[in-house]
Amino acid sequence: MIKIRKSGDRGHANYGWLNTHYTFSFADYQDPRHVHFHTLRVMNEDIIAPGRGFGTHPHDNMEIVTYVLEGALEHRDSMGNGAVLKAGEFQHMSAGSGITHSEFNHSSTAPVHLYQIWLFPKIKNIKPRYDQKHFDPSERANKLQLVASPDGASGSLTINQDARIYLADLTSDGSITHSLPKNSLMWIQVLRGAVSINGTQLNRSDGAAITNEDTVKISANDAGEIMVFELAD
Repeated sequence: MIKIRKSGDRGHANYGWLNTHYTFSFADYQDPRHVHFHTLRVMNEDIIAPGRGFGTHPHDNMEIVTYVLEGALEHRDSMGNGAVLKAGEFQHMSAGSGITHSEFNHSSTAPVHLYQIWLFPKIKNIKPRYDQKHFDPSERANKLQLVASPDGASGSLTINQDARIYLADLTSDGSITHSLPKNSLMWIQVLRGAVSINGTQLNRSDGAAITNEDTVKISANDAGEIMVFELAD
């Protein structure tokens, strides 16, 4: 079964410095029909104005993955990490027993466009940790590139959850066929372009919850980029 979460149906807030869309309930947007999908808790698409951002704030017991589509994001945290996350890079934090951090647009002239993703942790109160990585784009041309996993397979980021996150770039005539492991669920988020999933159309910023499907065929209707989440049931 494929259940579409249309871009225009998401929660939305525009604070001037932050224009954000919420796939799941978050902050002032609360919808009991859309709280989370299995272990996937947050899927926020953010555009942050030049020189603005989130001041220092706390997190605990959450796996936080950030992917920058355009621009650059400056990060600082209570573990002593300070870095700039550039377009095409991933950042991962296991908030574990507790951290504080801040996130700001690194540019004073251009906005930064990103996705921030939270997953529930498998084990609570672990020691917090941070990682950041750029993945070779040539390894995701019309195929799934593993960017996060519970065991760090294929050089992916290691997350504290039985989930695998993939990225793929699709040409206008590209397609990917993926067989789901037994008892797995899938979420697909269209970052750019348009695709069809087993014949169901998705456009930019649409998401899809996939259950009870053995095989998923993703075909491009327009060149673009997708993020795929494989979640253990």
